[in-house]
Amino acid sequence: MAAVVEAARMAAVRRYDILDTPPDGAYDRVAALAARLFEVPVATVTIVDEDRIWFKATHGLEGVTEIGRDPGLCASAVLSDDTTVIPDTLLDPVACSNPLVAGPMGVRFYAAAPIITADGYRLGTVNVLDTRPREISEADSATLADLAAVVRDQLELRLSALHVVRAEQERRRVEQEKRQAEEEARKRAERDRAAIAAFASTLQRTLVPPALPAVPGLELACHYKTASPQEVGGDFYDVFPVGGGRWAFFLGDVCGKGAEAASVTSLTRYTLRAAALVDADPTAALKALNTALLLDAAVGTRFCTAVFGLLDPARDGGFTVTLATGGHPPAYHLSPTGGGGVQVEAVRAKGGMLVGAIAEAAFVSRTLHLAPGQGLLLYTDGLTEARTADGHMLADTGLTDFLAQRPAPVSAGALIDDTVALLDTLPDTERDDVALLALSVPTPDAAPAGITTTAHSAAAPTTDVSVGQENRRP
Repeated sequence: MAAVVEAARMAAVRRYDILDTPPDGAYDRVAALAARLFEVPVATVTIVDEDRIWFKATHGLEGVTEIGRDPGLCASAVLSDDTTVIPDTLLDPVACSNPLVAGPMGVRFYAAAPIITADGYRLGTVNVLDTRPREISEADSATLADLAAVVRDQLELRLSALHVVRAEQERRRVEQEKRQAEEEARKRAERDRAAIAAFASTLQRTLVPPALPAVPGLELACHYKTASPQEVGGDFYDVFPVGGGRWAFFLGDVCGKGAEAASVTSLTRYTLRAAALVDADPTAALKALNTALLLDAAVGTRFCTAVFGLLDPARDGGFTVTLATGGHPPAYHLSPTGGGGVQVEAVRAKGGMLVGAIAEAAFVSRTLHLAPGQGLLLYTDGLTEARTADGHMLADTGLTDFLAQRPAPVSAGALIDDTVALLDTLPDTERDDVALLALSVPTPDAAPAGITTTAHSAAAPTTDVSVGQENRRP
């Protein structure tokens, strides 16, 4: 039981965190005041540790910081709630053997009042010592108890200050841990976004050609940008040979975004390529795609819009273009006028239905002649559905007006560059993917040494990259 009580008392001592602290003026003044009041040479303020008496303040006992916890004086006084008074230590059977009594100091009088906390734990004592025997009154005992109470109040103030300091330290620790956690979360999110963007970029490169091919007698240019670097776009385009000097091209938009849309985009691209190699007729290619999308259960309810074209070289250096549309916005045919401007015609193949929506979808084609100096622009709805600064969609009318302001002859590269510049002026182009594909036939004076093909490609979704190619054929 005594051990339990002592353990609780020591816990209280540690609660005040006072042991081995440097000298403090408040406690020193208590010791000095006790010495003056009792007219004794020595007065101390002590804390009783497990195996020692530690002096928080001393008067007349300089250089002593602690002594052993020998019975007789402080070690005995701390066991009582009352003031301990030993008028003559040599006559006390316990105190007489204490080193302070039996040693060189020769203490003959000792009185101590315990320092008692509000919850009843005795931490130490306020002591007065003399080398001569003496008596003190009850009033003196009460005075000594008051001095011990002053020490207790000082300890309580110190404890309150410690609580404030510890609370502030805890608050700062929690805030620092919170900041570190937020910083770690931010870095982790950045790493995740970078990984997702890299994955999307890599996947996107499988959905669009890394570079446009060199088509003899034709200038090609394209632009491709996804709405978000972290998502794979659903827009697609391609240009490829189909044999016999003919080339096929297509551009379209799969419903939705993300990995599922990407899988449909991949299926669409390679189905159109494979279908065109079997039958280059644009309507046949769209029908094959319609069948493939409806037969593939993984496609679900997704469908797409597409415009598919076939290029057949013409005698005048131009091309005969057969264009079939499956629910896609019209292409724009730009032809030079006599005044140096261009005439803009929306090329619509009426009757073209969404691809992959219904089995009975019908597709029709239209043929036009792409002469030297003329151009053809294909685009996805990310362009025409982008909103202008006044909040209205650019729409077909806005795009037509933009194209009509261009000078003749038409260059595919300049047409794409200027259209991208137009997109940069629109405030909400991050809302949707945008794919652009332009074809133009250079005029003879533009390519006197041969055939020039320039391709602008942005295969990666994170950046808009332009790649220039120049192939010359004597």
